[in-house]
Amino acid sequence: MTESQKEIAAAQTATSTSWKILLLLVAMNGIAPVSLYILLPALPILAKTFASDVSVVQLNVSLFMVGLAISQLVTGPLSDRYGRRPVLLAGLGLTVGATIICIFAQTLPQLIGGRFLQALGGATGMVMSRAIIRDLYPRDRVGGMISLVIGVMMIAQLISPLIGGLLETSFGWRSIFYAMAATSAFVTIIIALGLPETRISDDVRPGFFRDARDLLSSRAYAGYALCQVLASSIIFTFAGGGPYIVVSQMGSSTAEYGAWFATTGFAFLIGNLSSARVSQRFTLDQLIWFGLAIQIGGALLNVFWAISGYDQTPIWLFGTQMLVMFANAFVMSHSAAGAISVRPLAAGTAAGLMGFVQMGFGSLCSQFGAYLGGSFRSTVPLTISIVALSVACAASMIFLIPRRRIIIATAATSAAADTSGPL
Repeated sequence: MTESQKEIAAAQTATSTSWKILLLLVAMNGIAPVSLYILLPALPILAKTFASDVSVVQLNVSLFMVGLAISQLVTGPLSDRYGRRPVLLAGLGLTVGATIICIFAQTLPQLIGGRFLQALGGATGMVMSRAIIRDLYPRDRVGGMISLVIGVMMIAQLISPLIGGLLETSFGWRSIFYAMAATSAFVTIIIALGLPETRISDDVRPGFFRDARDLLSSRAYAGYALCQVLASSIIFTFAGGGPYIVVSQMGSSTAEYGAWFATTGFAFLIGNLSSARVSQRFTLDQLIWFGLAIQIGGALLNVFWAISGYDQTPIWLFGTQMLVMFANAFVMSHSAAGAISVRPLAAGTAAGLMGFVQMGFGSLCSQFGAYLGGSFRSTVPLTISIVALSVACAASMIFLIPRRRIIIATAATSAAADTSGPL
């Protein structure tokens, strides 16, 4: 099946896609992020319980992110070859088993190991949700659907730390994993019963290395994927430096920081829902540039507040950062849509490669953000770094994304490659 035939099939399939499929996409995409954030309030308790250093307990977060990165690199290509359903169900099954390991963990290494396996399984939902959306929808609707799925999922992600804190306070830290095991098992069952296979079968598929080589040699894929990675790194950078700025520099409490940080999550949620609403009125590239214009403007405004001395209270910093995050939602969802649409028959591999780089580079940006926030007595370094990332997003669109007719020609060439057989 050629790429053009894939577009026609996607358009036909999308008309019959129901809200039930949308809910399944939200559920599978949310397992890993909710699993990550729901444990955060309990980390100090784990340090006391296992009489361990905070840095060691933090491995429950850092190694979780490593697991997310590794899993996406593997499961995406597997889904292109063997189908979305079997890979997704296997991953969710691993998540359930890993969560049970966490429930009965008697040592901190056992818990960290369980969390790593939990991430390996949960990441399949993140990759499959993007790939399935690309299976079901034509290129110009993919960004809006990704925005809608992320927007709905963000609601659960925003309240998951609160739920984790309430569970730990009421029933102890193990209750968090009991809740996650039940939720993961429920999601696995409803997906097994309600999600059809969406990958359009292809008699002969290239191997992973062929798919990866073709994607990485495509300027269109490199440009869209790099734009998405850099845009997501703005979130990681700000999240890494924000606590030090608000608590150490501004003298606010950790609870106040949590409340202010939630405002950026709310802005990101509104941005995703707005992006989904207007996605059918404008082209994918137009929506990316709309987001980039507001994102760069908001980032520059934060630098201006910092240099002028206004940026010494949370309301100035987070008020403008909310504008950045609103725009960031447009950039991230539609650049991701562009990346996985370069070769729809390799959508899983495209999503996996992009997710791997996103998590790996994002973890470095989180550390760099913490350095900028904790090593300086001003918000200027952190806000300048966000401007730099925003400008780099625009540069990837300007210098790497070819004209539309070139993208179509590349897609036709890739379609011919798809029929050449496996490596």
